Amino acid sequence: MDIAERLRALIACNSISSVNAELDQGNRGVIDLLANWAQDLGFAVEIRPLTDPRKANLIATLGHGPGGLVLAGHADTVPCDPQLWRSDPFVLTSDDQGYRGLGVCDMKGFFALALAAAERFAEARLREPLILLATADEESSMAGAQALVAAGRPRARRALIGEPTGMVPVAAHKGILVERLRIRGRSGHSSDPALGANALHTLHRALGVLRDLARELAARGRDPRFAIDHSTLNLGCARAGDNPNRICGHAELGFEIRPLPGVDLEELRAELEQRLLPLGEADGTGVTIDHLLVPPFAAPDDSPLVALCEELTGHAREAVAFATEAPYLAELSLDVTVLGPGDIAQAHQPDEALPHARIAPMVALLERLIARSCLAKDP
Repeated sequence: MDIAERLRALIACNSISSVNAELDQGNRGVIDLLANWAQDLGFAVEIRPLTDPRKANLIATLGHGPGGLVLAGHADTVPCDPQLWRSDPFVLTSDDQGYRGLGVCDMKGFFALALAAAERFAEARLREPLILLATADEESSMAGAQALVAAGRPRARRALIGEPTGMVPVAAHKGILVERLRIRGRSGHSSDPALGANALHTLHRALGVLRDLARELAARGRDPRFAIDHSTLNLGCARAGDNPNRICGHAELGFEIRPLPGVDLEELRAELEQRLLPLGEADGTGVTIDHLLVPPFAAPDDSPLVALCEELTGHAREAVAFATEAPYLAELSLDVTVLGPGDIAQAHQPDEALPHARIAPMVALLERLIARSCLAKDP
């Protein structure tokens, strides 16, 4: 099976993950495809379901023994609006710019290229094992990565995460706090505001607090490794009420903070609660916050894998603003680098694309990385 055939099958599997339950799907179709393809190449396959049976992690291992190289990625995608696409997001298309389809860049395309590179080593006597890792819910809850940490798997020496970096090794990224602010008011007839407690009034207060905090975060510290050299706060989505002639009885705000490495996430979470939770007192509403914390990531300065990726690509290491599963794999004592063929500017966009010009170079890079990590020397 060639790369295009694998891409076509992967894109056809709807594996959207979302904090919105109405949009949330499973990734099991993608996991089963990857498991079957890996098994055909001689990998020993382990599928590890999550609490939701529609979702699972895959650990596929070629070879035996300690150490080894993990080629890692997430099997889910973000939601999409098909009306904004020029073609069906779940049907692979191709044009002068590259292959197009939901997740082809972020990051199902990496799996097709990783399998193409692994084919060369299917009959090889590996000094250290090659492991293909696919996870669930990276785009929503990090549940797949958290399950790996809880299980202490996989056990290996190195891990390359194929997120879209334009084939440049990434050795550091910001963390992310994904926050959901819930405001419980009391509905009533709009003709008399005293009949209810308006959740939108509290939401208005919260928006002001968060915009002030965004300015404060930008002033608290700088890190010249990052193009956006300060911590950022984004107001992402809001839902409230049900009709113009009713007092708004409920509101919900989703926002995120991307802190620099070195920022204490627990202290930041506590600060959010201190500022936001009391806001409902003046309006007679209740306020709660749900948190998802993804730590910042910074590989050691002397990371052997980062140095090897710099050698193989000819690019110096960089730092990026987006978050990945790297801190979770680092928690498993793996030497981690983030490097993949896509461009982050294409991720989460209509008509998402993976450039044709990156495919052969990425496969060749992975072949050399596997050879250097899992064989005695480059063939």
